[in-house]
Amino acid sequence: MSSGAMAAGNPRATMAQRLRSSFHGTSWSAYLYIAPVLVAYAVFVLYPLSQTVWTGFFDWNGISVGTWVGTANYEAVLTDPLLREALVHSFTFIFYYAILPTVIALFLVGAITRVRVRGFTTFRAILFIPQIMPSVVVAIAFRWIYDPDGPLAAIGNATGQGWLANFNLGNFDTALPALGLVGTWVEVALCLVLFVAGAQKIPVELFDAARVDGAGAVREFLAVTLPHLRGEVKIALTLTTVYALRNFDLVWVATSGGPGTSTTVPSYYVYRDAFVLHEVGQAAAMAVVLTVVIVAVVALIQRIGGSEA
Repeated sequence: MSSGAMAAGNPRATMAQRLRSSFHGTSWSAYLYIAPVLVAYAVFVLYPLSQTVWTGFFDWNGISVGTWVGTANYEAVLTDPLLREALVHSFTFIFYYAILPTVIALFLVGAITRVRVRGFTTFRAILFIPQIMPSVVVAIAFRWIYDPDGPLAAIGNATGQGWLANFNLGNFDTALPALGLVGTWVEVALCLVLFVAGAQKIPVELFDAARVDGAGAVREFLAVTLPHLRGEVKIALTLTTVYALRNFDLVWVATSGGPGTSTTVPSYYVYRDAFVLHEVGQAAAMAVVLTVVIVAVVALIQRIGGSEA
């Protein structure tokens, strides 16, 4: 038996012996293939991120020489009530952008696996259109839909549903959910495509066995479809949650954070501080805090989702 194998199998082996054993069996040529990707990642991701963190320690307008202020910018960000309000809005968007689209898409997939849908390929392509439309176009379209003189208000007035006429982006109480439903419309397409792709990999025999055992639609979904879509659900929740937390373009075009601050999000304040108020140091600190929040939430999703079976 080689010394490497002995070191790997011996629980009393020192850390140095284990490292030498691990390195001895490593094919270093494999790292040469991924080296270009690692270099690009370091140059275009890690380096800009480190520069952003460093910029957050300065009072800088983006042009003149910055003044060192230590952690003042980060402390201001963490204690700013407006930012806390914006974070609450972002977490509210998680319900509309991630949870609601996932539930709707799972319901549709459960129905699709139960009943044969003619022309489903065309139907799926149509549903995916919101994902390929620019966010600016989507925002402008829904500004028209939600307009007090737009189609939604007209439908509400014609059917006697006055609340539809008041459900618009100019109402302090309805602006946030109205904007959230736009995200639901966009993200349900992504979730549906992911889940349909996952459902197509489920063996037909499992559905047949469940039906032979007398399983109804709900039991079949819970026993067969949902367990096999575990990985796809985790991916969908990750992608849609990240979009909800870093959302900017839809908010900026549709409401510009208004009315008042009812739809502001952290990304809105990052843009405002950097390009309107020229407080680049504080904007950088805010961007770093937002990044940490996103990474923490994504890590939580991955932890809850666990490993695929």
